Amino acid sequence: MKRLLCLAVAAASIPVSAEDRTLEHVLVSVPIHKQEANSVLPVTVITDEELQRSVATTIGETLENRAGLANSSFGPGVGRPVIRGQQGPRAITLQNNTSSADVSSFSPDHAVTVEPLLAKSIEVLRGPSTLLYGGGAIGGIVNVIDNRIPRERVEGVEGAAEYRYDYAPDLNSGVGVLEAGFGNLAFHLSGTSRSTSDLRIPDWAIDEAALAEQEKMMGHDEEHEGEDHEGEEHEGEEHGEEEINNSKGKIANTDTDTDVITAGFSFHFDDKGSYAGFAVNNLNNKYGIPPGSHEHGHEDEHGEHEGEEHEGEEHEGEEHEEHEGEEHEGEEHEGEEHEEHEEHEGEEEEEEIVRIDMDQTRYDAMVHLVEPMDSIEVVRGFLTYTDYEHKELEGSEVGTRFKRDTWEGRLEVVHSALLGTEGVVGLQAKSDEFEAVGEEGFIPKTDSTELGLFLIEDFHRNEWTYEVGLRGEYVERDPTTNAASKEDFTNWSATFSALWQFDDNWQTGVALARSARAPSTEELFSNVDAMDPEELVTHAATGIIEVGDPDLDNETSLNADLALQWHSANSWAELSLFYNQFDDYIFLRNTGEEIDETAIYDYLQEDAKFYGVEFESSFHLTDLGPGALALDLRGDAIRGDFDDSGDVPRLPPVRVGARLSWTGDAFGTWVSVLNAGDQDRPGDFETETDGYTRWDIGADYRFTFAHERELLVFMKWKNITDEEIRLSTSFLRNYAPEAGQSVAAGIRFSF
Repeated sequence: MKRLLCLAVAAASIPVSAEDRTLEHVLVSVPIHKQEANSVLPVTVITDEELQRSVATTIGETLENRAGLANSSFGPGVGRPVIRGQQGPRAITLQNNTSSADVSSFSPDHAVTVEPLLAKSIEVLRGPSTLLYGGGAIGGIVNVIDNRIPRERVEGVEGAAEYRYDYAPDLNSGVGVLEAGFGNLAFHLSGTSRSTSDLRIPDWAIDEAALAEQEKMMGHDEEHEGEDHEGEEHEGEEHGEEEINNSKGKIANTDTDTDVITAGFSFHFDDKGSYAGFAVNNLNNKYGIPPGSHEHGHEDEHGEHEGEEHEGEEHEGEEHEEHEGEEHEGEEHEGEEHEEHEEHEGEEEEEEIVRIDMDQTRYDAMVHLVEPMDSIEVVRGFLTYTDYEHKELEGSEVGTRFKRDTWEGRLEVVHSALLGTEGVVGLQAKSDEFEAVGEEGFIPKTDSTELGLFLIEDFHRNEWTYEVGLRGEYVERDPTTNAASKEDFTNWSATFSALWQFDDNWQTGVALARSARAPSTEELFSNVDAMDPEELVTHAATGIIEVGDPDLDNETSLNADLALQWHSANSWAELSLFYNQFDDYIFLRNTGEEIDETAIYDYLQEDAKFYGVEFESSFHLTDLGPGALALDLRGDAIRGDFDDSGDVPRLPPVRVGARLSWTGDAFGTWVSVLNAGDQDRPGDFETETDGYTRWDIGADYRFTFAHERELLVFMKWKNITDEEIRLSTSFLRNYAPEAGQSVAAGIRFSF
């Protein structure tokens, strides 16, 4: 707690500039036309121009150093956002205000299907957003906004083309956007194609010292007595057999290949901004799972004390199974030194490779009516259909096929001042059909229905703004299996907030909320078809057996936020304190039982609490030459505790840092530093992670031409000191560190 209270400064690699802040971005995610400065709950916004400089290949990596946000990676192909320590089903990702409708919340190896490289802006609401987006937003939302349905008329033809390269992942990425308008019609076409190779890292991929420590914690070190597990001693024959899956300088089987194409149009009815439109999008994503991860087992996505508990056990068993097979592979392997531990070496190695082949087609329709009648300011309607499928490939064989078909609709009606209030009433409906099929399918086909009705009202009294809200939600999960019956849940969420503008530049606020979440499909029905223990199915990519509980109850949270905000013409600062008390928090627990050396985990419920502090700011220091010098400070800290089971694992450490930038009309440059402390509260049966200090530097130059044509050239030198970074939020921190030193460069032409 002392570290939380002492936190005064912090940073992200690319924060919102003071100039961006004064533009008062109007939030698309909030139906009531709110600006950033008018919300008690912290809001993070990355705008179009900033995204051109800071965007990464995954949404988690794009947001990872912002206050209150982190990245949960599962190798470089997967980067899921973490909001105030919440991930999986508690931190939902939206695409243009409706859910991404993938299966990223079902398991940590599943990627989010939004494409940050094509985004116009990204909005993050930290804290419970259940009133607007349902129980899945109990931790917050990430809304990735693009222009697939053009929101404004387009005059003539405009667009952009971009290429970027990044050394560490050997990234080659191309992006193209083309928009055209003819009278009331506007058209959009965009796409991206990118590929990476195995990720370059500073040292060894697998931290064997950490795995040995876990074996000690689990009491499975008897067979390893006398062996040297220090990470630096990887030479010669001493570790040759034990570390056949390890690799130095790269993480094997982490190459990716992604293609996305989107087409859409809109028809504009009037000059007030009313329009309707339709778009279709297809995404294909292929990526590998780092070696060792699926053999040793690890955690589920729910932020609980599990997974690593099993890593040691599997590591112990796997080293013997694996090398027995190798002894019979052939004479050509005798006497090999294995010094580079090639990722595809040998037939046994080939069999252990797991890859994901993902395909999603999404259809979006939207209508936006401005002042359709008296007292009605805006009516917004969204309708989305998503056809999602991915295959988990074990070698050349399909182990499991995940399929999900989703319909989702939203209707929001914003009314103007009535009896001194203004607000929004809305309806959300979602129909979902999910199944995991194949010999290793462990979740039965399940039909889900979600219905929500919400009301939010604003009251303005002099320097005070009050907001009250209420949402009722009905959720039904109906498995097509004889082993479990239909389950339904009714829950209520409510919020109250007050914002006091006590000075022209200062305001403070408090927000209180009760939020509720129904159990998800995998929490209820994983492996419920198994009639006896021998029929339980292992999830190949994670290497554990997950067993659901159809009797789980709603998960509820009582939340409090305190905010202090200061804004001037060119500078701003915000401090937030939060406390969340969860009742019946759902998590996976290692039962201590095994089948064929694979650990069995049960979904259980226990009370938990989370609390923390966030700070972010941007200060205009001085005008220097033809540009402005600015200093940005930010950071965060969070703690999480179960009532009976100790620390909540996979929480980010305390992070502080700064960014100094100079920005002119054409040229800009910056240098940033981010310091992350040790995570010495890793949770039961999990290993601590070391802190790190990361330095980055970058510059860009903008060439302007006639007819609004522009050429942007940019370059970054990332992780300058080649720090070994293992994220405490990552399920694979002991198997897959983050990228080492890298140089990234790109060029973007806009017309």
